[in-house]
Amino acid sequence: MARIIGAIAASHTPTIGFAFDGDKRSDPVWTPIFEGFAPVQAWIGERKPDVLLFIFNDHVTSFFFDHYSAFALGIGESYGVADEGGGARDLPAVPGHPALARHIGQSLMSDEFDMSFFQGKALDHGCFSPLSVMCPPQPAWPVPIVPLQVGVLQFPVPTARRCYRLGQALRRAIESYPEDLKVAIVATGGLSHQVHGERAGFNNPAWDEQFMELLEKDPEYLTQLTQAEYAELGGLEGAEVIMWLVMRGALSAGIRKVHQSYYLPSMTGIATAIYENQAVAAPLPATLERHRTRMQAELDGAEKLAGTYPFDLARSVQGYRINHFLHSLTRPEQRRLFLQDQERSFREAGLSAEESTLIRERDWRGLIHYGASFFVLEKLGAVLGVSNLHIYAAMRGETLEQFQKTRNAPGALYSVAGKQASRPDWDQPASGA
Repeated sequence: MARIIGAIAASHTPTIGFAFDGDKRSDPVWTPIFEGFAPVQAWIGERKPDVLLFIFNDHVTSFFFDHYSAFALGIGESYGVADEGGGARDLPAVPGHPALARHIGQSLMSDEFDMSFFQGKALDHGCFSPLSVMCPPQPAWPVPIVPLQVGVLQFPVPTARRCYRLGQALRRAIESYPEDLKVAIVATGGLSHQVHGERAGFNNPAWDEQFMELLEKDPEYLTQLTQAEYAELGGLEGAEVIMWLVMRGALSAGIRKVHQSYYLPSMTGIATAIYENQAVAAPLPATLERHRTRMQAELDGAEKLAGTYPFDLARSVQGYRINHFLHSLTRPEQRRLFLQDQERSFREAGLSAEESTLIRERDWRGLIHYGASFFVLEKLGAVLGVSNLHIYAAMRGETLEQFQKTRNAPGALYSVAGKQASRPDWDQPASGA
């Protein structure tokens, strides 16, 4: 089974990435940052985790306020570096661990955490600023990540207690994963800072010290604080330290701190810490099996339904590229390109030969088997002037006429096509109607 070998806490201010990219380790202003991260880098090199569960918040870069989630788990195969306004940092994409991420996602949902899931999104300095210093690519990243984005910028945000409970659920998720993996939990953010309003520049080193002491020895106390209290003590943006409680909740009650550093150069208290569990017994096999059974309960038996393919996280990752392409047909410019030069649109989207063939041949059933969601297929149908009923019939291996005989209103044809769609013959009233 997978096991948690320890945890890392680190600030994620862009200052860290700036110092790394500029190779400022010899500059006395920046040297303390590198000194604080050196033991973290050494610990990762020594303990060699197979995966980092990486807790961070995005800074309105890839996660905007049009759809802002409390907890969003990355399930993708890799994550690029986001452009935050001046061009992306010169770092390679970091690999993900989709299999572990899927398991964690399913486990958290079974524990009634209503998660969002993402892939195909670049990550900003909340992830890459500390990651680039704690385990720099040489030239590839030495360890994959499973990113967990916490929405702390738009209120209401998760409470401190909810974050702690999420960490406890993460521990159950990781320890119930059947593969033998060493997992390190990384929490980022903080420490005290405020970057907006007349209070910009606020810091509280005394609170930073107290927070790290409480995190180690009395995390339950920290779960009782409100966002207003965290803001009073550590600045409104500094309240993002509730993400450290996710990490703490995933550890045992008794932990050992093996490293801690703190440096306040300008706007943000920059801290690093390493924690290891005190000796604890491995989970009982019966406990793990009971949890795995509960994880599977919601879809148990669905596999017996012939011709039924639940769109789960595995299918979502498998079919992401083709689903992304078909979803892009909701944009007028992409529709025009597809209709004018289908093959070019395939190439620009990076579709595989198999994916291109499935779309080119309008293989509706094959697209479903491959991992396409029906709800992007109906968008393709709308672009092509194909009704939903034509698609349903094709998936059953029937002609439209055969399928319509099974309907109560055999003359009813429709699609999701809007005002820009050409009106196909099937949309004309029948004579005498």
